[in-house]
Amino acid sequence: MRNIKKLFYKIMWMKQRIIWKMQERAGMSVVELLLILVVLIALVLIFKNQMTNLVNTIFRKITSQSSGI
Repeated sequence: MRNIKKLFYKIMWMKQRIIWKMQERAGMSVVELLLILVVLIALVLIFKNQMTNLVNTIFRKITSQSSGI
């Protein structure tokens, strides 16, 4: 009878552990990471010209102001 009780508690513990693992939602899944990457790539493609102009302007200012040092 004692062994059956031990076995029962062990099975219940394992069942509870499996339930905890299934409910655990820590971290990001691959799908979420892919969606974030797709959105970032789409934004880069949409605003490519504006970003290029901004970077060129910044480098021009850095170059022109560094000659005065």
